[in-house]
Amino acid sequence: MKKRVCFWCLLLAIQCVWKPIWAQNFALNAESFKPYITAFNKSDDELYKQLIPNENTWAFLSQNIPLFECPDKQLEQMYYFRWWTYRKHLKQTPAGYIITEFLPDVNWAGKYNSINCPAGHHFYEGRWLHDTTYLKQYARFWFRGGASPRSYSSWAADAISAFARVHPDTTFLTDLLPDLRNDFHEWEKMRLDSTGLFWQTDNRDGMEISIAGLIGQKNQGYRATINSYMYGNAKAIATIAQMANNQAVVAEYTQRAAVIRRQILTKLWDDKAKFFKVIPRGTGTLTRADVRELHGFTPWYFSIPDEKQAIAWAQLTDEQGFWAPYGPTTAEQRHPGFRVAYEGHECQWNGPSWPFSTAITLTSLANLLNDYKQNIMTKRDYWNLLTTYSRSQQRILPDGERVPWIDENLNPYTGDWISRTRLSTMENGSWSTKKGGRERGKDYNHSSFCDHIISGLVGIRPQHGHQLVINPLLPDNTWDYFCLDNVAYHGKTITVLYDKTGKKYGKGSGLRVFVNGVEKAFAPALQRVSFSI
Repeated sequence: MKKRVCFWCLLLAIQCVWKPIWAQNFALNAESFKPYITAFNKSDDELYKQLIPNENTWAFLSQNIPLFECPDKQLEQMYYFRWWTYRKHLKQTPAGYIITEFLPDVNWAGKYNSINCPAGHHFYEGRWLHDTTYLKQYARFWFRGGASPRSYSSWAADAISAFARVHPDTTFLTDLLPDLRNDFHEWEKMRLDSTGLFWQTDNRDGMEISIAGLIGQKNQGYRATINSYMYGNAKAIATIAQMANNQAVVAEYTQRAAVIRRQILTKLWDDKAKFFKVIPRGTGTLTRADVRELHGFTPWYFSIPDEKQAIAWAQLTDEQGFWAPYGPTTAEQRHPGFRVAYEGHECQWNGPSWPFSTAITLTSLANLLNDYKQNIMTKRDYWNLLTTYSRSQQRILPDGERVPWIDENLNPYTGDWISRTRLSTMENGSWSTKKGGRERGKDYNHSSFCDHIISGLVGIRPQHGHQLVINPLLPDNTWDYFCLDNVAYHGKTITVLYDKTGKKYGKGSGLRVFVNGVEKAFAPALQRVSFSI
């Protein structure tokens, strides 16, 4: 009897054969990190299997992800844990590969259990996979696969363009240009009104039960989220149109982006509160809500604000603002509407910490530190936010063991996963079947993490064009070494390492960048370097 050959396994074998030896083992040995995956598999209750089950995880990850080593072993562990959870969400469908948000089917999802709300995070995170097939098919799925690309607010065009800054493919991008333009026009029909601002309900922003949402008619508001997303999408469309040499579209979307930016800066910025706020819709006025909410940092995700508005970031580190032991709160703690509730809806955005928003805040802060002259935030603030985020992603088992864990929303003071606690006893003392069933939020794919290590902490700043920029956000005198190896970038393999003494990696002291195993940049300390690739 003939044995069937597994196509997926054969593909992995071909990748192994063709990948150059320096791409697999230049500074780090992949096998050194396999114990992380083995431990994750061993402690996992694998309830929902998709494309890559636990037994095939190391074979997939060892060929597809950048390797990361640092002295902070909890941060290092979390890096590999988040890749371990990400691959769980790769799903093969009749319309091609997609990335899911929930592992079990939920009744509010679209085709094949797809949800577009976190798709931007999926692209920013997954762009560092070596195999581009998954995200290219996922991008086409949203516009040609029967998906629901406007079910929730989305920065899809921006995120797809961000993916292509790591893996350039002009043909892929320009082929999607008509779809991205059509998507933009449909958003204008749905959510742009005579105020010149886009509006959204807090629920369809993925942020239900928000403080500002309770003010507007039917929870509607002119929000910094959707307006920033549409700015980012317009800028991305203009960039892709430039690749297609369609100057009329370049001009059109450059102008659209400029108009959206002006509206954000003039109407959503509260100069008294020094923050971007929601204007509740349907109240008869364009009065801003009296609350600062964490999504007010979203404009920096797309580098929209002026330098003077950096003052808003003082709220991030303020314990009456957003700072809390287990992650930033989604509303300022000084506001009377702030709550951390274990009653009502299990997913509230009026206080709990949400990885979705923490991830947006981290990218926004990285942009602030890279793109702006300001004296409000430092690399140390980025480090504190990143490590707080990393250490919050855990669960204490009944026997007292702490295990890596990513779920939905956190109690910012205790680290308890609120929705999990609620859902586990919601229906006759057990899991609520109508809300997704057993462990709905386990391995939840609603945020990013690895991208913040790669493009933030280590500082690979992806570009369209031929320039490679490295700007580490690690504070001085924090680590004696780190290495990010086997990074697929522009068809080449990048290694970024810092070695204080030169003895750890044997490549010399200081910050060094290698392309295909050849040193291309050096700095004696952690600082910005750039060169043509």
